[in-house]
Amino acid sequence: MNLLHRRICRSDSWALRMHSQVLPWACKAVPLDGDVLEIGPGYGVTTRWLLDQGAHVTAVEVDPDLAGGLRREFDGRVDVHTGDGAALPFPDGSFDTVVCFTMLHHVPSPGHQDRMFAEVARVLRPGGTFAGSDSRVNLRFRLLHIGDTMVAVDPGALPDRLRAAGLEDVDVDVVPRSLRFRATRG
Repeated sequence: MNLLHRRICRSDSWALRMHSQVLPWACKAVPLDGDVLEIGPGYGVTTRWLLDQGAHVTAVEVDPDLAGGLRREFDGRVDVHTGDGAALPFPDGSFDTVVCFTMLHHVPSPGHQDRMFAEVARVLRPGGTFAGSDSRVNLRFRLLHIGDTMVAVDPGALPDRLRAAGLEDVDVDVVPRSLRFRATRG
């Protein structure tokens, strides 16, 4: 992430927007009281919210510095792993729920995103839920990502991609700035 993007993602205003608007919308009717895997928590804004919902959280963060910051901040309350969401270090069927928020566009290619979706399906328990959100492309979003990885997710193609990964009961909702998705493992 570029410097401006990092600053925004650490800000109180970003945390307020995520906690009051995006996360309640993205997680409506998503079970968060069991074993929850969060992929790409970044600075932990979403992780704090998940803990407040009663989740037992495991996090996988690709950036070693951010993962270290999460370990220090959560001091054992979250099991933090440094790694790639497309190569998860967990046995099959390890989690009740897997979530990711505003991070899919940072995954370097659609193929890499698809490998992540397949890994999510693998580590979910039967009947488990994959849910999350991501930003939609607009001018502000493009400007914020100058010098960053930005591989926007096409909400129209996402249902087929999630099904191809082995998920079912796929639902994708779109609002002007964001998309949310839910799917289950059969």
